[in-house]
Amino acid sequence: MATEIKIPRVGMAVADATIIEWQFKEGDRIEERQVVVVIETEKVRTDVESPATGFLHIMLNEGEAATAGQVIGMLAETKEELAKIQKEAPAGKPTEASKAAEPVAAEVAQAEAAPSEEAPAAGGEERIRVSPVARKLAEEHAVDITRVAGTGPGGRIVREDIEKAIATKKATPAAAPPPAAAAPAESVGDRRVKQTIPLTGMRGTIAQRMHHSLSVAAQLTTMGEIDMSEIVKLRNNLVAQESTLGTRVTYTDILVFAIARILRDHPRINASIVDNEIKVWEDINIGVATALEDGLIVPVVKHADRKSLVEISKEIKALVEKARENKLSGDDISGGTFTLTNLGALGSGWTFETAIINQPESAILRVGAITDRAVVRGGQIVARPIMTYSLTYDHRVIDGAVAAKFISSLISALENPTLLLA
Repeated sequence: MATEIKIPRVGMAVADATIIEWQFKEGDRIEERQVVVVIETEKVRTDVESPATGFLHIMLNEGEAATAGQVIGMLAETKEELAKIQKEAPAGKPTEASKAAEPVAAEVAQAEAAPSEEAPAAGGEERIRVSPVARKLAEEHAVDITRVAGTGPGGRIVREDIEKAIATKKATPAAAPPPAAAAPAESVGDRRVKQTIPLTGMRGTIAQRMHHSLSVAAQLTTMGEIDMSEIVKLRNNLVAQESTLGTRVTYTDILVFAIARILRDHPRINASIVDNEIKVWEDINIGVATALEDGLIVPVVKHADRKSLVEISKEIKALVEKARENKLSGDDISGGTFTLTNLGALGSGWTFETAIINQPESAILRVGAITDRAVVRGGQIVARPIMTYSLTYDHRVIDGAVAAKFISSLISALENPTLLLA
């Protein structure tokens, strides 16, 4: 009996996933627990392992979307069972792609009718089937896909085909191409287009989430300044003890440590609306917004209020490294109850901005760089290291007075860190 390959549930979220790359071709024999497909969901790429040993039938192609629990492929026990599955799509599957599944031999004839899976060839006379991964690799290495023979389902060009073409290209000196006429620049109205960026993948997820957050929450932002004189001294002392501590403590580490402890006394900030009810969370899980080349991702420090400053520092570094290497798991980015976004390292300086709440949380704190500013202390104008902050909160959950008390407590803790550490 055939075994279904399904989109796994990533963390607590039930979000659309995109098929990034099948690791095997139609009809290949796969062993149990081998990685069969790579998907992207919640801004995280996940390897999906084969649930059984069998022959692969692909039901959704690379670049297509599916929901958690949806069947995207089948594993037949025998070649005969595979042939039967290819002729008759399994009943009860939720997508049109699965209903329209055909034998591999028929996919060649269908290629011209599936423009979303094809790339236009030179001159526009013929269309070529190529996976998104293969297309990107070809563009990076200047490989002409019109000269590449596809070995994937229905003749689709896959990653392995491009890798072979790259190897051949390196081994064979290329003749100088004749000068080509410059392609006319794309225009929209009277504006010329410099670059087109598809609103897909991580960028698409960010766009959808930001729009959703603004549409469902009554967001309000309060702004101000914090004198970081004592925190600067504290951090300098901690940096001097880096070898002893085993980590170089950053301002982000200190802020996460402080926020987690202040939230204990302000539980309404650590809450969410779920099914028309306000859920005040027992756990204090702080998300740390991390900038990547393709956008922003928020790994989460779980139970931050129970961890020491050194533990928080080491965990944040590990999460950021995983984020930059695209190795975060669904659990790493789920379960947040409050988010910090620190733009200080990016040189944001003395600025104020409105951060958008990371749903389903109810508040996010944005801070800028620590810069010397002229302030009045004891009737004298003096220079002090000042950090700006912007607290955006959901007014459905948090009243202005509640937000003000939280900020007041945080400012007090940062300006008097001895009490915080005690």
